[in-house]
Amino acid sequence: MRRRRFISGLAGAGAGLGLASASGGTAWAGPAVAEPRDWQAVPAPEGTPAAYLADVAAAGPDLAWAVGEEGRDGGTRGTPLALVWDGTAWTRTGLGHLGLTGSLWSVAGAFDGSAWAVGGAAPNAARLLARDGQTWQDADFPGRGAAGTSLTGVTTGPEGHVWISGRNSDGCVLLHGHRGRWTWLPPLPSGATATPSGLCRTRCGDVWVYGTELVARWDGDTWTELPAPGGIRATVTGLLPVADDDIWLTGYDYGVGGPPGKPPGVRLLHGDGSSWRSVTAPFGVGMLTAIVGDARGRPDRIAGWDFWDQKRAHYLRWDGAAWVSERGPAADTPVLISSLVSVPGSGGGYWAVGTTSSSPYPPAQVRIER
Repeated sequence: MRRRRFISGLAGAGAGLGLASASGGTAWAGPAVAEPRDWQAVPAPEGTPAAYLADVAAAGPDLAWAVGEEGRDGGTRGTPLALVWDGTAWTRTGLGHLGLTGSLWSVAGAFDGSAWAVGGAAPNAARLLARDGQTWQDADFPGRGAAGTSLTGVTTGPEGHVWISGRNSDGCVLLHGHRGRWTWLPPLPSGATATPSGLCRTRCGDVWVYGTELVARWDGDTWTELPAPGGIRATVTGLLPVADDDIWLTGYDYGVGGPPGKPPGVRLLHGDGSSWRSVTAPFGVGMLTAIVGDARGRPDRIAGWDFWDQKRAHYLRWDGAAWVSERGPAADTPVLISSLVSVPGSGGGYWAVGTTSSSPYPPAQVRIER
Protein backbone atom coordinates (compact mmCIF):
# COMPACT_ATOMS: atom_id res chain seq x y z
CA MET A 1 0.00 0.00 0.00
CA ARG A 2 2.93 2.36 0.62
CA ARG A 3 4.07 1.90 -2.98
CA ARG A 4 0.65 2.79 -4.32
CA ARG A 5 0.27 5.92 -2.21
CA PHE A 6 3.66 7.32 -3.20
CA ILE A 7 3.20 6.61 -6.91
CA SER A 8 -0.22 8.21 -6.85
CA GLY A 9 1.16 11.28 -5.14
CA LEU A 10 4.00 11.67 -7.63
CA ALA A 11 2.00 11.17 -10.79
CA GLY A 12 -0.90 13.29 -9.66
CA ALA A 13 1.36 16.08 -8.55
CA GLY A 14 2.92 17.03 -11.76
CA ALA A 15 2.29 15.56 -15.13
CA GLY A 16 3.88 17.31 -17.99
CA LEU A 17 2.40 20.75 -17.27
CA GLY A 18 4.81 23.68 -17.48
CA LEU A 19 5.05 24.96 -21.06
CA ALA A 20 3.35 22.08 -22.86
CA SER A 21 1.94 23.27 -26.19
CA ALA A 22 -0.44 21.99 -28.84
CA SER A 23 -2.55 23.32 -31.66
CA GLY A 24 -6.32 23.34 -31.42
CA GLY A 25 -9.46 23.95 -33.42
CA THR A 26 -8.61 22.03 -36.58
CA ALA A 27 -7.01 18.67 -37.21
CA TRP A 28 -3.21 18.68 -37.67
CA ALA A 29 -1.97 18.30 -41.25
CA GLY A 30 -0.43 14.88 -41.82
CA PRO A 31 1.39 12.51 -39.46
CA ALA A 32 4.58 13.52 -37.69
CA VAL A 33 7.49 11.27 -36.84
CA ALA A 34 9.42 11.80 -33.60
CA GLU A 35 13.05 11.00 -34.28
CA PRO A 36 14.75 8.48 -31.96
CA ARG A 37 17.03 9.95 -29.34
CA ASP A 38 19.64 8.75 -26.85
CA TRP A 39 18.57 9.74 -23.35
CA GLN A 40 21.23 10.70 -20.83
CA ALA A 41 21.21 11.09 -17.07
CA VAL A 42 22.08 14.63 -15.91
CA PRO A 43 23.78 15.39 -12.57
CA ALA A 44 21.42 16.93 -10.03
CA PRO A 45 21.99 18.48 -6.58
CA GLU A 46 21.46 16.03 -3.75
CA GLY A 47 18.39 16.51 -1.64
CA THR A 48 17.57 15.36 1.87
CA PRO A 49 16.36 11.75 1.42
CA ALA A 50 13.72 10.94 0.33
CA ALA A 51 13.73 13.48 -2.48
CA TYR A 52 11.79 13.65 -5.72
CA LEU A 53 10.93 16.08 -8.50
CA ALA A 54 7.26 16.31 -9.44
CA ASP A 55 7.36 18.74 -12.37
CA VAL A 56 9.67 20.50 -14.82
CA ALA A 57 9.23 23.50 -17.13
CA ALA A 58 11.59 25.08 -19.69
CA ALA A 59 11.79 28.50 -21.31
CA GLY A 60 14.74 27.61 -23.53
CA PRO A 61 18.04 25.68 -23.66
CA ASP A 62 19.55 27.89 -20.95
CA LEU A 63 16.62 28.23 -18.57
CA ALA A 64 14.47 25.60 -16.86
CA TRP A 65 12.91 24.93 -13.47
CA ALA A 66 12.06 21.77 -11.53
CA VAL A 67 10.13 21.40 -8.27
CA GLY A 68 9.31 18.66 -5.80
CA GLU A 69 9.94 17.67 -2.20
CA GLU A 70 12.79 16.43 -0.01
CA GLY A 71 13.02 14.90 3.45
CA ARG A 72 9.76 13.01 3.15
CA ASP A 73 9.74 9.74 5.07
CA GLY A 74 6.62 7.67 4.63
CA GLY A 75 3.74 9.58 6.18
CA THR A 76 5.96 12.41 7.43
CA ARG A 77 5.94 15.35 5.04
CA GLY A 78 9.20 16.99 4.07
CA THR A 79 9.94 20.43 2.65
CA PRO A 80 9.60 21.81 -0.89
CA LEU A 81 12.53 21.52 -3.28
CA ALA A 82 13.17 23.86 -6.23
CA LEU A 83 15.96 23.71 -8.82
CA VAL A 84 16.95 25.94 -11.73
CA TRP A 85 18.94 25.16 -14.90
CA ASP A 86 21.24 27.90 -16.24
CA GLY A 87 22.44 26.17 -19.38
CA THR A 88 25.34 24.47 -17.59
CA ALA A 89 24.09 22.86 -14.38
CA TRP A 90 21.09 22.36 -12.12
CA THR A 91 21.33 24.22 -8.81
CA ARG A 92 19.10 24.56 -5.77
CA THR A 93 17.10 27.74 -5.22
CA GLY A 94 16.46 28.75 -1.64
CA LEU A 95 13.01 28.28 -0.11
CA GLY A 96 13.89 28.27 3.58
CA HIS A 97 12.80 31.90 4.08
CA LEU A 98 9.21 30.88 3.24
CA GLY A 99 8.87 28.32 6.04
CA LEU A 100 6.99 25.84 3.84
CA THR A 101 6.23 22.17 4.42
CA GLY A 102 5.02 19.61 1.92
CA SER A 103 5.65 19.63 -1.80
CA LEU A 104 5.68 21.86 -4.84
CA TRP A 105 3.86 19.87 -7.50
CA SER A 106 3.69 22.14 -10.55
CA VAL A 107 5.90 24.83 -12.10
CA ALA A 108 5.81 27.11 -15.15
CA GLY A 109 7.99 29.96 -16.34
CA ALA A 110 8.81 32.53 -19.02
CA PHE A 111 11.80 33.69 -21.03
CA ASP A 112 12.39 36.70 -18.73
CA GLY A 113 13.22 34.36 -15.84
CA SER A 114 9.93 34.78 -14.01
CA ALA A 115 8.30 31.57 -12.83
CA TRP A 116 5.31 30.31 -10.86
CA ALA A 117 4.88 27.21 -8.69
CA VAL A 118 1.99 25.74 -6.71
CA GLY A 119 2.10 23.32 -3.82
CA GLY A 120 1.52 22.92 -0.11
CA ALA A 121 1.25 20.36 2.64
CA ALA A 122 -2.30 19.49 1.50
CA PRO A 123 -4.66 20.61 -1.27
CA ASN A 124 -6.61 22.89 1.10
CA ALA A 125 -3.38 24.48 2.34
CA ALA A 126 -2.40 25.59 -1.15
CA ARG A 127 0.45 28.02 -1.75
CA LEU A 128 1.31 30.02 -4.86
CA LEU A 129 4.95 31.03 -5.30
CA ALA A 130 6.32 33.63 -7.71
CA ARG A 131 9.95 33.90 -8.84
CA ASP A 132 11.35 37.18 -10.15
CA GLY A 133 14.40 35.56 -11.72
CA GLN A 134 16.32 35.51 -8.44
CA THR A 135 14.07 34.68 -5.48
CA TRP A 136 10.89 32.72 -4.75
CA GLN A 137 8.22 34.60 -2.80
CA ASP A 138 4.70 33.87 -1.59
CA ALA A 139 1.98 35.32 -3.81
CA ASP A 140 -1.54 36.09 -2.73
CA PHE A 141 -4.60 34.84 -4.63
CA PRO A 142 -8.39 34.84 -4.09
CA GLY A 143 -9.42 32.21 -1.56
CA ARG A 144 -5.94 31.65 -0.16
CA GLY A 145 -6.24 29.77 3.12
CA ALA A 146 -10.01 29.33 2.75
CA ALA A 147 -11.71 25.97 3.12
CA GLY A 148 -12.42 24.43 -0.25
CA THR A 149 -9.60 26.21 -2.10
CA SER A 150 -6.96 24.08 -3.81
CA LEU A 151 -4.34 24.65 -6.52
CA THR A 152 -3.16 21.71 -8.62
CA GLY A 153 -1.30 22.96 -11.71
CA VAL A 154 0.10 26.07 -13.37
CA THR A 155 0.94 27.16 -16.92
CA THR A 156 1.92 30.45 -18.54
CA GLY A 157 1.16 32.29 -21.75
CA PRO A 158 2.22 35.42 -23.64
CA GLU A 159 2.42 38.86 -22.06
CA GLY A 160 2.54 37.62 -18.50
CA HIS A 161 -0.70 35.64 -18.45
CA VAL A 162 -0.85 32.75 -15.95
CA TRP A 163 -3.48 30.03 -15.50
CA ILE A 164 -3.84 27.75 -12.49
CA SER A 165 -6.06 24.70 -12.13
CA GLY A 166 -7.72 23.87 -8.82
CA ARG A 167 -11.02 24.61 -7.12
CA ASN A 168 -12.55 27.23 -4.87
CA SER A 169 -15.61 27.16 -2.65
CA ASP A 170 -17.79 28.46 -5.52
CA GLY A 171 -16.92 25.47 -7.71
CA CYS A 172 -14.57 27.35 -10.06
CA VAL A 173 -11.75 25.20 -11.47
CA LEU A 174 -9.52 27.73 -13.28
CA LEU A 175 -7.72 30.78 -11.87
CA HIS A 176 -6.35 33.43 -14.26
CA GLY A 177 -3.67 35.94 -13.38
CA HIS A 178 -2.31 38.96 -15.26
CA ARG A 179 -0.14 41.79 -13.93
CA GLY A 180 -0.90 40.98 -10.32
CA ARG A 181 -4.66 40.63 -10.72
CA TRP A 182 -6.16 37.18 -10.10
CA THR A 183 -9.65 36.05 -11.10
CA TRP A 184 -11.43 32.73 -10.76
CA LEU A 185 -13.15 32.00 -14.08
CA PRO A 186 -16.81 30.86 -14.15
CA PRO A 187 -17.58 27.34 -12.88
CA LEU A 188 -18.24 24.53 -15.32
CA PRO A 189 -21.82 24.71 -16.67
CA SER A 190 -22.51 21.14 -15.57
CA GLY A 191 -21.74 21.99 -11.96
CA ALA A 192 -19.19 19.17 -11.83
CA THR A 193 -17.69 18.87 -8.36
CA ALA A 194 -14.38 17.19 -9.26
CA THR A 195 -11.08 19.01 -8.77
CA PRO A 196 -8.86 18.85 -11.87
CA SER A 197 -5.49 17.17 -11.50
CA GLY A 198 -3.84 19.56 -13.95
CA LEU A 199 -4.11 21.80 -16.98
CA CYS A 200 -2.44 22.60 -20.29
CA ARG A 201 -2.52 25.51 -22.73
CA THR A 202 -2.67 24.92 -26.48
CA ARG A 203 -0.88 26.90 -29.16
CA CYS A 204 -4.15 28.58 -30.14
CA GLY A 205 -4.61 29.87 -26.59
CA ASP A 206 -7.26 27.47 -25.27
CA VAL A 207 -6.74 26.24 -21.70
CA TRP A 208 -7.77 22.69 -20.82
CA VAL A 209 -8.33 21.32 -17.33
CA TYR A 210 -8.32 17.57 -16.85
CA GLY A 211 -8.73 14.77 -14.35
CA THR A 212 -10.37 11.39 -13.97
CA GLU A 213 -13.79 12.98 -13.57
CA LEU A 214 -13.53 15.93 -15.94
CA VAL A 215 -12.00 17.18 -19.17
CA ALA A 216 -12.97 20.72 -20.21
CA ARG A 217 -11.73 23.47 -22.53
CA TRP A 218 -11.84 27.22 -21.83
CA ASP A 219 -11.62 29.22 -25.09
CA GLY A 220 -11.41 32.60 -23.42
CA ASP A 221 -15.18 33.08 -23.26
CA THR A 222 -16.94 29.78 -22.59
CA TRP A 223 -16.42 26.26 -21.33
CA THR A 224 -16.78 23.13 -23.46
CA GLU A 225 -17.01 19.94 -21.41
CA LEU A 226 -16.03 16.54 -22.79
CA PRO A 227 -17.02 13.16 -21.39
CA ALA A 228 -14.96 12.27 -18.34
CA PRO A 229 -12.47 9.44 -18.97
CA GLY A 230 -13.44 7.73 -15.71
CA GLY A 231 -11.81 4.47 -14.67
CA ILE A 232 -11.51 2.19 -11.67
CA ARG A 233 -9.15 3.68 -9.09
CA ALA A 234 -7.70 5.71 -11.94
CA THR A 235 -5.43 8.76 -12.14
CA VAL A 236 -4.98 11.08 -15.13
CA THR A 237 -1.43 12.42 -15.48
CA GLY A 238 -1.41 14.30 -18.78
CA LEU A 239 -3.44 15.62 -21.70
CA LEU A 240 -2.41 16.54 -25.26
CA PRO A 241 -5.17 18.28 -27.25
CA VAL A 242 -3.88 18.12 -30.85
CA ALA A 243 -7.26 19.32 -32.13
CA ASP A 244 -10.80 19.45 -30.79
CA ASP A 245 -11.38 15.94 -32.18
CA ASP A 246 -7.87 14.55 -31.59
CA ILE A 247 -7.01 14.36 -27.88
CA TRP A 248 -4.54 12.10 -26.09
CA LEU A 249 -4.71 11.29 -22.38
CA THR A 250 -2.22 9.43 -20.17
CA GLY A 251 -2.47 7.87 -16.71
CA TYR A 252 -2.84 4.63 -14.82
CA ASP A 253 -5.38 2.65 -12.78
CA TYR A 254 -5.47 -0.15 -10.26
CA GLY A 255 -8.59 -1.92 -11.47
CA VAL A 256 -10.80 -3.96 -9.17
CA GLY A 257 -9.37 -5.31 -5.92
CA GLY A 258 -5.96 -6.88 -5.71
CA PRO A 259 -3.42 -7.51 -2.94
CA PRO A 260 -1.50 -4.75 -1.12
CA GLY A 261 1.31 -3.49 -3.33
CA LYS A 262 -0.46 -4.46 -6.53
CA PRO A 263 1.14 -2.43 -9.37
CA PRO A 264 -1.04 -0.19 -11.54
CA GLY A 265 -1.85 -0.69 -15.19
CA VAL A 266 -1.04 1.95 -17.79
CA ARG A 267 -3.83 4.00 -19.39
CA LEU A 268 -3.51 5.57 -22.83
CA LEU A 269 -6.72 7.03 -24.24
CA HIS A 270 -7.51 8.76 -27.54
CA GLY A 271 -10.55 11.03 -27.73
CA ASP A 272 -12.55 12.44 -30.61
CA GLY A 273 -14.34 15.05 -28.52
CA SER A 274 -17.34 12.88 -27.75
CA SER A 275 -15.85 9.58 -26.55
CA TRP A 276 -12.62 7.91 -25.47
CA ARG A 277 -11.05 4.69 -26.72
CA SER A 278 -8.17 2.76 -25.18
CA VAL A 279 -4.91 2.53 -27.13
CA THR A 280 -2.52 -0.34 -26.48
CA ALA A 281 0.82 0.89 -25.14
CA PRO A 282 4.12 -0.99 -25.60
CA PHE A 283 3.99 -2.04 -21.93
CA GLY A 284 0.99 -2.66 -19.73
CA VAL A 285 2.03 -2.82 -16.07
CA GLY A 286 3.16 0.50 -14.63
CA MET A 287 2.25 4.11 -15.37
CA LEU A 288 2.25 6.70 -18.10
CA THR A 289 3.11 9.93 -16.32
CA ALA A 290 3.31 12.76 -18.90
CA ILE A 291 2.76 13.56 -22.58
CA VAL A 292 4.15 16.34 -24.79
CA GLY A 293 3.62 17.51 -28.35
CA ASP A 294 6.15 18.70 -30.92
CA ALA A 295 6.60 22.33 -32.00
CA ARG A 296 3.38 22.12 -34.02
CA GLY A 297 1.44 20.45 -31.22
CA ARG A 298 1.39 16.98 -32.78
CA PRO A 299 1.94 13.78 -30.75
CA ASP A 300 5.58 13.44 -29.77
CA ARG A 301 6.56 11.66 -26.54
CA ILE A 302 5.19 10.07 -23.39
CA ALA A 303 7.08 9.34 -20.16
CA GLY A 304 6.41 6.15 -18.24
CA TRP A 305 7.41 3.76 -15.48
CA ASP A 306 7.65 0.08 -16.40
CA PHE A 307 6.99 -2.17 -13.41
CA TRP A 308 8.90 -5.09 -14.97
CA ASP A 309 11.99 -3.05 -15.88
CA GLN A 310 12.28 -0.37 -13.22
CA LYS A 311 15.93 0.62 -13.68
CA ARG A 312 15.29 2.44 -16.97
CA ALA A 313 12.70 5.05 -17.81
CA HIS A 314 10.28 3.79 -20.45
CA TYR A 315 9.46 6.56 -22.91
CA LEU A 316 7.05 6.22 -25.80
CA ARG A 317 7.84 7.86 -29.14
CA TRP A 318 5.26 8.63 -31.83
CA ASP A 319 6.48 7.09 -35.11
CA GLY A 320 3.79 8.67 -37.27
CA ALA A 321 1.25 5.91 -36.79
CA ALA A 322 1.71 4.41 -33.32
CA TRP A 323 3.48 4.79 -29.99
CA VAL A 324 6.71 2.75 -29.82
CA SER A 325 9.20 2.14 -27.00
CA GLU A 326 12.25 4.26 -26.31
CA ARG A 327 14.34 3.53 -23.23
CA GLY A 328 16.23 5.79 -20.92
CA PRO A 329 19.77 5.03 -19.69
CA ALA A 330 20.27 2.09 -17.33
CA ALA A 331 20.66 3.01 -13.65
CA ASP A 332 21.71 1.27 -10.43
CA THR A 333 18.44 2.31 -8.80
CA PRO A 334 14.80 2.37 -9.90
CA VAL A 335 13.90 5.27 -12.20
CA LEU A 336 10.45 6.81 -11.86
CA ILE A 337 9.92 9.75 -14.23
CA SER A 338 7.04 11.99 -13.14
CA SER A 339 7.22 14.88 -15.62
CA LEU A 340 8.40 15.54 -19.18
CA VAL A 341 8.70 18.80 -21.11
CA SER A 342 9.90 19.88 -24.55
CA VAL A 343 12.61 22.56 -24.53
CA PRO A 344 11.79 25.53 -26.79
CA GLY A 345 14.54 26.50 -29.20
CA SER A 346 16.53 23.33 -28.63
CA GLY A 347 15.73 21.57 -31.90
CA GLY A 348 14.01 18.66 -30.23
CA GLY A 349 15.36 18.59 -26.68
CA TYR A 350 13.53 17.44 -23.55
CA TRP A 351 13.80 17.46 -19.80
CA ALA A 352 12.45 14.53 -17.77
CA VAL A 353 12.46 14.53 -13.96
CA GLY A 354 11.47 12.16 -11.18
CA THR A 355 13.06 10.08 -8.44
CA THR A 356 15.04 6.92 -7.75
CA SER A 357 12.40 5.05 -5.76
CA SER A 358 8.77 4.05 -5.97
CA SER A 359 8.24 4.53 -2.21
CA PRO A 360 8.79 7.64 -0.05
CA TYR A 361 11.74 6.46 2.00
CA PRO A 362 15.47 7.17 2.09
CA PRO A 363 17.76 6.94 0.23
CA ALA A 364 15.59 8.12 -2.71
CA GLN A 365 17.07 11.05 -4.63
CA VAL A 366 15.96 13.16 -7.57
CA ARG A 367 16.47 11.87 -11.12
CA ILE A 368 16.94 14.10 -14.18
CA GLU A 369 17.31 12.94 -17.79
CA ARG A 370 17.47 14.64 -21.16
